[in-house]
Amino acid sequence: MPLHPQVQAVIDAAAAAAPIDFTTITAAELRARFVPPSPSAAPVALPKVEDRMIAGSRGPMAVRLYTPEGRGPFPITLYFHGSAFVLGSPDLTDSLCRTLARDSGTLIVSVDYSLAPEAPFPAAIEDAHAALRWAHDQAEAIGGIASRIAVAGDSAGGNIAAALAQASRHGGPPVRHQLLFYPVLDCAFDTPSYEANADDPFLSRDLMRWAWRQYLPDPALARDARASPLRESDLRNIPSATIFTAEYDVLRDEAETYAAALAEAGVPVTLKRWPGQVHAFLLMQGDIDDADIALKEAAAALRAALA
Repeated sequence: MPLHPQVQAVIDAAAAAAPIDFTTITAAELRARFVPPSPSAAPVALPKVEDRMIAGSRGPMAVRLYTPEGRGPFPITLYFHGSAFVLGSPDLTDSLCRTLARDSGTLIVSVDYSLAPEAPFPAAIEDAHAALRWAHDQAEAIGGIASRIAVAGDSAGGNIAAALAQASRHGGPPVRHQLLFYPVLDCAFDTPSYEANADDPFLSRDLMRWAWRQYLPDPALARDARASPLRESDLRNIPSATIFTAEYDVLRDEAETYAAALAEAGVPVTLKRWPGQVHAFLLMQGDIDDADIALKEAAAALRAALA
């Protein structure tokens, strides 16, 4: 279908922004210019939202805990924000995580993992493992249930969540489900969706190429499934998955290919493409109706998977 008119309105509102040259810009310069998509909807009120410091792979690491209404203990969902492996923090997905906590009835642990290029691959993955161990080991203390943990993330955070779900087969804390929003799953730029949406104002092909250069100190690391989960040759016994894609997104095809590969390996998977939508649409609650609808569906998937 055509680009959703609500999305077109957001694009039109941002049209005055100066273009970025991804052949020369540095991470510091992009961070200074970064204006993230943001919701216009009022944030969801929760009984408790708490920032903590835990041990990460490179030192202290921040996490933000979102406690839902009701009587605990609650299932736990680890959430990893997106933004090209280089940008963002739990602040970026605060509204999204509040909504997921309320509607899924899970305790959300949003992880402020290390960012590239200062901390390139595999630092973010190692931080994710540290956060998973902490959530499992401290589950009782934080009001969670150690045996009922899901991982979730959007864009680059979806990459981290997928890699963590794959690794969970090989020991360590168990993961029951993976919730992936338009995830980055392969360091390749040759799919039809990359070609059709190369100049997408929300996530262009040039931006993704730049992001991978920041994340991988050696291009050969793209073959590592921890960086490119789509390249994992054995997908058997991976936790069940819910994957959302957007029609007008360079990442659409790799996520849909991954969903098909999971299904072929016998993994229960639910895939939904959101027609007329773009990358990062879930961050625009209040401006894009599909963001609210998609988050309700995602929360229902978490609730069912962690029941």
